[in-house]
Amino acid sequence: METQAETRECDKGFSRSYMILKPEELKFFDLFRILFSSNLEDRKFVDSSSETAESFRYRWLIFVSIVAQKFMMFTSKPMSWMGSVIEMWLNLVSINQNFFVLIMNLIRGKAEMPDKDSEKFISFIGNMDKRMKLDSSIKPADGCRYYSALSMMASKASYENRAYIETIVRDHWKMEYLGFYDHWNDYQEKATTQLFFLRDKGDDHDTIVVAFRGTEPFDADAWCSDFDLSWYELPDMGKIHGGFMKALGLQKNIGWPMECKEDEIRKEPLAYYYIRDKLKALLSESEATKYILTGHSLGGTLAILFPAILFFHEEKLLLQRLEGVYTYGQPRVGDEKFGNYMESKLEEHKIRYFRFVYCNDMVPRLPYDDKDLMFKHFGTCIYYNRHYQGKVIIFFFWY
Repeated sequence: METQAETRECDKGFSRSYMILKPEELKFFDLFRILFSSNLEDRKFVDSSSETAESFRYRWLIFVSIVAQKFMMFTSKPMSWMGSVIEMWLNLVSINQNFFVLIMNLIRGKAEMPDKDSEKFISFIGNMDKRMKLDSSIKPADGCRYYSALSMMASKASYENRAYIETIVRDHWKMEYLGFYDHWNDYQEKATTQLFFLRDKGDDHDTIVVAFRGTEPFDADAWCSDFDLSWYELPDMGKIHGGFMKALGLQKNIGWPMECKEDEIRKEPLAYYYIRDKLKALLSESEATKYILTGHSLGGTLAILFPAILFFHEEKLLLQRLEGVYTYGQPRVGDEKFGNYMESKLEEHKIRYFRFVYCNDMVPRLPYDDKDLMFKHFGTCIYYNRHYQGKVIIFFFWY
């Protein structure tokens, strides 16, 4: 009888070639052997369609990726605890006005204590930028300018808790809150992907926004997805970052079938399939309804990967209604072939894609675009220098 581990192995028949890193199967001596031997076949923590890796730099990058993931797995609980302590302290100071008032309130026994599930509790990232209001000078009639401004605020809000997001959407933005959701990662066997839906409806527009949460500073699971250099080559599409596909809902024992196979281990739905079905239901209510996708950092990669799988499945309705994709600080997602494929499909379906980048942000420079990793950006980049002056860059693959 097959063991549970054996039955959970991924059938990689959906991909033409692949390189999958499995830090959970890492053994100390195997880790260092990969630096001195091009043979991948005997390395249990590397599952590759190629038996060898001749480039030392490529093997070094595998080494670094595996070590980083193993470190994140080992420090997951301490990181989470430290993040909770820091967030609690920041909110404790904030709700008591400032540090000195907090001291006085503590002395008098009147200090207000933060509730991490309340609409007043702000994440570590949220404490860096406490803006809540949309720019009232930008209107829906402004098109991409309006959607980019709304997407930026939605991407920022995605790091907060349910109560905060519901309050800011309903009370500050005067829009319809459609829910916040946790989604399963079959490979990490836990819910690691979060997102929320809102509806911006007026006399002249009806737009649903899907905002993916990015990498939280103290979330080891999200950092594992970022550091994971696994990739799969999908037929006619190119090579795509495996860690990001896993976060979006790649099924471990199947890949990307049209429908989601039930799994008793799975405690939450897979992101791609849930979003797809929910959007179909919402869009069926009116032919005028459209939607946009957005996210920051890891959330940005999920936002642009979602239409990639829609192309893969030929989901005509969802592609027709997709108004645009707006990402912020997004890492590279795939190779040059994938970039060419996406640009062709986005143009074919008249889908706008804008990638916003700040010059000092390292995340959009990852994974590297050298000859070994081959990851490339694509689409239109809105690049901001250190003075926050923006310019449009059309990316060519030699860039």
